[in-house]
Amino acid sequence: MGLTSDKMLLLSVLFALLLFVGTVWLWPRLARTGWRAVSGRIGLLLATQLALFVSVGLTANQAFGFYASWADLFGRETDQGVVVDHAAGGAPAGPLRVVDTRRVDGGGSGRPQYGGQIQKVAVNGRTTHIATPAYVYLPPEYFDPQYRTRTFPAAVVLTGYPGTAEALVDKLHYPRTARELAKDGRMQPMILVMMRPTVAPPRDTECVDIPGGPQTESFFAKDLPDAVTAHYRVGRKPGSWGIIGDSTGGYCALKLAMHHPEVYGAGAGLSAYYKAPTDPTTGDLFHGNATLRNEADLHWFLKNRSAPETSLLVTSSKVGESNFKATQKFIELAKATGTTRISSIILESGGHNFNTWRREIPPTLEWISGRLSDR
Repeated sequence: MGLTSDKMLLLSVLFALLLFVGTVWLWPRLARTGWRAVSGRIGLLLATQLALFVSVGLTANQAFGFYASWADLFGRETDQGVVVDHAAGGAPAGPLRVVDTRRVDGGGSGRPQYGGQIQKVAVNGRTTHIATPAYVYLPPEYFDPQYRTRTFPAAVVLTGYPGTAEALVDKLHYPRTARELAKDGRMQPMILVMMRPTVAPPRDTECVDIPGGPQTESFFAKDLPDAVTAHYRVGRKPGSWGIIGDSTGGYCALKLAMHHPEVYGAGAGLSAYYKAPTDPTTGDLFHGNATLRNEADLHWFLKNRSAPETSLLVTSSKVGESNFKATQKFIELAKATGTTRISSIILESGGHNFNTWRREIPPTLEWISGRLSDR
């Protein structure tokens, strides 16, 4: 059974309950002074606590989508390769391949021209050679014959670290929210490209072009837009592309919009931080390159580089988010540039979690929709 399966969660909870009942039932028999009785009490207590810990951990993983599989949990994920089909005559079929489709939750009959469609795709970076899966949401209008020649704006949507792309669909409900907002006339129909920023798992690359390592920033700045525009009807101008993310993905979204305004006309960081960390999950990101390290610090970038002509949105909470003061500082620095357009969502309270982000996603989608064009 998979790590995220409901059966696994149910079995773990039942096992924990059985151990708890067994402990209560057997405790009087083990209330003795012999080594066997003492060992029995210790064993029951440890087993019960371990079962409870596993149940709580599985529940948290189901709610927040930290790990997608057992291999992901134990750092043994190896599914990085992508099979690229070839057309007749040996010509490559392209850097993006659709591997599965599904309907959008609440989409009625499931016909894409009414409810839209979610496509699971494999992306193969032509220049960075980074291969990664993603989910693409196509709005109902994409399948309407009336719009067959129309191009659509697109937004890349990133999870935190480690995160799972499935959580953007099933937990944060980006496709369903986008469809409902467009139906209500609150945003224009958009294509969403949903994925993890962790494109070289299990390493947390923080969307950095690591010297001698994965060129993650280049993947998101060049390979991914090229792959999507080659396969879908997406506008190619900077005003056609935006990027959204939460936590690590929020940091990546802001940085990519700031470093590459020629690609991303708008970037939104939900609960973002503003400087790439260095810890066991990242390893050495900069290899002594001071310029690379400085430019990965978004406060430093606003103070020391030409202000990027892009639109940025940041979110935080007065109570519950650790990034509140850093967000206020970022807003002031962006305002002082006179060029970078800055907006914010500041909640009175809200933690670093899915519930908070679900409160911020609808206005974020409206905001980014209003800053992108379909040409």
